[in-house]
Amino acid sequence: MKLFRVASETSTVRHLLRTFAQMVVFWSFFLFVLPAAIHNLSNHFAIPSLPLPHHQGLGVGAFSLASALGVWSATMMAVQGRGTPLPLQTARKLVVHGPYRFVRNPMAVAGIAQGLAVGMYLANWLVISYALVGAVSWHILCRPAEERDLLQRFGEPYRAYRSAVPLWWPRRRPFASDGSAPEMRPHR
Repeated sequence: MKLFRVASETSTVRHLLRTFAQMVVFWSFFLFVLPAAIHNLSNHFAIPSLPLPHHQGLGVGAFSLASALGVWSATMMAVQGRGTPLPLQTARKLVVHGPYRFVRNPMAVAGIAQGLAVGMYLANWLVISYALVGAVSWHILCRPAEERDLLQRFGEPYRAYRSAVPLWWPRRRPFASDGSAPEMRPHR
């Protein structure tokens, strides 16, 4: 089975529904179920919590900001890219608008920040470590395959975008696209 499959041609509403369904599943598992399990294990083994003053308020604030970035990024993927964030229904069009003008994978940045925010909320260094391990894992295991796929499908426009827009740290000025991002037909 090919990992990266271009989304079928369908309505924007359908892409948005698929995208938000994916977000509910992924966020529930990776940002609530796993961190709760890690936190419960920490409590079971009496691992001390982090001494973070106002940790719950800071965690909620950081989670809210990161979630807004995640929703904005996913919405751009569905609307501008005409696909979903998942590789099995990947965007038909190279997305270089919205938060993608500042950082190459704002959804990864948002997800990692959400994980760190959950760890901050729980004042749990193991949950924070889990988020950091997730960042390194995404960077080493997922990013190279995703970038190979984007380079293969979009060629020079993606190469130019990749060289102009940083992966992790946002640009100060937005990337200027000519608006003619190439579109891919689904692989059959």
